[in-house]
Amino acid sequence: MMRSMFSGVSGLRNHQIRMDVIGNNIANVNTVGFKRSRATFRDMLSQNIRGASSPEGGKGGTNPQQVGLGMTLNSIDTIHSQGSSEITGKITDLMVDGDGFFIVGDGSNRFYTRAGNFDFDAAGNLISGSGMLVQGWMADAAGNIDTAQAITGITIPKGMAILPEATENVTYINNLDAGTPIDGAGVDGTVPTTIQAYDSLGNMYNIPALFRKTAANTWNFEVPAGTLPANITAAVVANPAITFNADGTFNTPDPPTTTVALTIDPLVGATSPQTITVDFTAMTQYANPSNAGMNTQDGYSSGMLTGYAIDKSGVVTGRFSNGFTKELAQVALANFNNPGGLIKVGENMFTESNNSGTVQLGVAGTGGRGEISPGTLEMSNVDLSQEFTDMIITQRGFQANTRIITVSDEMLQELVNLKR
Repeated sequence: MMRSMFSGVSGLRNHQIRMDVIGNNIANVNTVGFKRSRATFRDMLSQNIRGASSPEGGKGGTNPQQVGLGMTLNSIDTIHSQGSSEITGKITDLMVDGDGFFIVGDGSNRFYTRAGNFDFDAAGNLISGSGMLVQGWMADAAGNIDTAQAITGITIPKGMAILPEATENVTYINNLDAGTPIDGAGVDGTVPTTIQAYDSLGNMYNIPALFRKTAANTWNFEVPAGTLPANITAAVVANPAITFNADGTFNTPDPPTTTVALTIDPLVGATSPQTITVDFTAMTQYANPSNAGMNTQDGYSSGMLTGYAIDKSGVVTGRFSNGFTKELAQVALANFNNPGGLIKVGENMFTESNNSGTVQLGVAGTGGRGEISPGTLEMSNVDLSQEFTDMIITQRGFQANTRIITVSDEMLQELVNLKR
């Protein structure tokens, strides 16, 4: 009878632990990025009353006779299923759509979280709700991000400025009319165009230029004299000829570009001469009206940061007042072979354990890591209907174990009452 009482006590103790787990789940039903837990049980050792015997001598075998000694806690598992998403519209609210964790740190310790309610502090640090620095990679001055480097805290200072950049490369697209006559006396065989370029100080120049047809399928790119402001001059200094094949496609020369040199008055203060490479490989010569024009150029004036965007791979792209966009940083993600082995440390954070496996850092959308959804938060994965059902089952289990103790006590009382 004492065994039954001890079994009942073990049932009470462990059903209380299970109720503690359920209560914590329900308390965190609205916690961003929270992952619910579950408690499971197993039986304890069994006492052998009689061992098993094998059949022999025309007599059958017997099974063992065992009495269980109660139950104990088997595991408390963290369930890493995806929580529902909430669209917030705040650009720094991030959600991992799939596997993976955001990485946050305090300079000496690293933690992992699914709660993406981030924001920028006064110093421009991207931080979690508890003030931890969100980790990733910073872009270099040219806007290149090297994800092979070690991760660091992401910082985008308010009032960040971008320095002016002189134009070095220009591309042209679209068509030159194949029916244009060869330029000559009394015949206009030119198509006007304009190059937009910036000098090293961010001054913009509109440089008048033209395509002059010199022979069948052959054009020259020219910058006419006397069409520029007095403080600059421009001239084609290399490879002015542009040729097309008989089918109207571009006939790629070696090199496939034309070079234009800008000479700027020293009083302006910009770098001079400035060389601009013009690429015509995307152009055609068909029997359609001429609409050739500049497509891209890589120069820009100075500008101030006015906003930013975050894409599904975690790249933070800044928008500047000069219309230029530039990659500034990239949010890193981590994944583990066994995320259930991570240790909860509070504030929606986890740390590694011996059973979680080594952290695998990388870019969102690669290596089994999910993509990042900006302007969205992952809510708790607690299902109240499941929790209340588990609560009822746990309550009934607890009540049943109390009955074991009370009935065993009544039986002991009857034994005591045998002698009066």
